[in-house]
Amino acid sequence: MSVNLGIPSLKGKVTDAEWQLRCDLAAAYRLVDQFGWSDLVFTHISARIPGPDHHFLINPYGLAFDEITASSLVKVDAQCNKLHESPFLVNPAGFVIHSAVHEVRDDALCVLHTHTRAGVAVSAQKHGVLPISQQSTFVLASLAYHDYEGVAFRADEKPRLQADLGRATCLCLRNHGLLTVGPTIADAFLAMYLFESACQIQIAAQAGGGELIHVDPAIIAGVAEAVRVQTGGLGGAFLWPTLLRRLERRDPSYRD
Repeated sequence: MSVNLGIPSLKGKVTDAEWQLRCDLAAAYRLVDQFGWSDLVFTHISARIPGPDHHFLINPYGLAFDEITASSLVKVDAQCNKLHESPFLVNPAGFVIHSAVHEVRDDALCVLHTHTRAGVAVSAQKHGVLPISQQSTFVLASLAYHDYEGVAFRADEKPRLQADLGRATCLCLRNHGLLTVGPTIADAFLAMYLFESACQIQIAAQAGGGELIHVDPAIIAGVAEAVRVQTGGLGGAFLWPTLLRRLERRDPSYRD
């Protein structure tokens, strides 16, 4: 059920490229909510607008993820200053992690961060993600860790986070949650789906109490080729139309 928040449409008032990005990002927020990964209003998905200005789209602070629309997304600069009129607040503290990633990863058009129960539970385990499922092998092929330094609102944490992330796709924020990056919103979403699934499976397997079987490291080393075969070389783009059709059936208002 859509809710009319009285937000004027920006369609036709921004470039076609920005509008498409807005629609895809709004879709990602709605999907995160549908998959049960949201944490009230306390996580973010950011997307860089193509071009030399390093402008970004981020959620209006205070809206639930199932309320976010293409037009309600706020355009900000690298310091999270609003660049257009919006009745909504933005959360500079919440953008620290995202801006840190965007600063050093030109390939990361999208940064997706969650605080799910399974994700935080695994992030609190000394050995992190275990190689015990097919899903975990995809994550372990490109996974990094960053130690907890408290609520991430201090700019001085950014260099350490950047160094820890390196060129990885998945980042386990110790005692905090999960983060994925991607060259498209679809890629970041698919990476998070696999990351979250690996964590849910791990917690369930550990709850069973039996001895866990670890996947051979040689299999993990060959995961990149397996991903290419599974998605036809298209990455998240292979799955994205299916997810958008799911949204269209339930509530197409994300495109407003």
